[in-house]
Amino acid sequence: MHFSSEDWSAVLLTLRLASLTTVLLLILCTPLAWWLAHTSSRWRAPISAVVALPLVLPPTVIGFYLLILLGPQGPVGQLMQSMGLKTLPFTFKGLLVGSLIYSLPFAVQPLQRAFESLGKRPLEVAATLGASPLDRFFTVAVPLARSGFLTAGVLTFAHTVGEFGVVLMLGGNIPGQTRVVSVQIYDHVEALEYVQAHWLAAGMLVFSFLVLLAIHLLQPPQRRS
Repeated sequence: MHFSSEDWSAVLLTLRLASLTTVLLLILCTPLAWWLAHTSSRWRAPISAVVALPLVLPPTVIGFYLLILLGPQGPVGQLMQSMGLKTLPFTFKGLLVGSLIYSLPFAVQPLQRAFESLGKRPLEVAATLGASPLDRFFTVAVPLARSGFLTAGVLTFAHTVGEFGVVLMLGGNIPGQTRVVSVQIYDHVEALEYVQAHWLAAGMLVFSFLVLLAIHLLQPPQRRS
C-alpha cells in the first residue's frame, strides 16, 4: 500500500504548518516565558491563565471564536478588508494563526519552567563580570535553558501535527491548502477507506515516535545529587 498524491499533500502541508508554528512560537514565547518566570506583577496570574486556556477549552470552541473574529463580519476581518487584504479563514495563514494560539501553552510552559529552574546565581555572576542584561540572557540564560527549548519545540511540533478541531473549523477541508493529515484521515474514515486511513495514521505515528525518541536520546542525562 502506498500513499496517494492527496495523502502526500496533506503530510507535507502538516509538516509545513508544524514547522512554522514551532519556529514562530519559540521566537514569540521566549520573552513571554522569561517575563512570567521573573515578574511579580499582578497581571502574572491572569496572563498565565489566558496562556493555558487552550489546555482546557475544546478545540472547536477555539476554532469557532477564531472563525468569528477573523471572518468577514469579525473585527479583525473587517479591519483586514478595509486595508484591502484577504480574510484569514479557509487559508493556510488562517491555519497558522489558529495553530499559534492552540499550541501556545506547549511552548510557553516548558520555557517558563526552564527559566525558573535557573535561579538567580548564574545571572548574578554574569552581572558582576560586566555583562549587560541582554548579554546575560543570550549567553547565560538561553544556553542553560536549552532543554526547555528542546521540550517546547518537540511538544509544539507534535501538538500541531495532531490538530483537528481548530484546523477543521478555521481552515475547512481544501485540498492542498488547508487539508492536513488529521482531516485527511477523517475523510478516509468517512469514505470507509480504512486501509488508507490506517496507513496514513500509522505513518504519522511512527514519524512522531521517531522524532520524540531522537530528542530523548539527544538530551543529556540529568545529574543526580
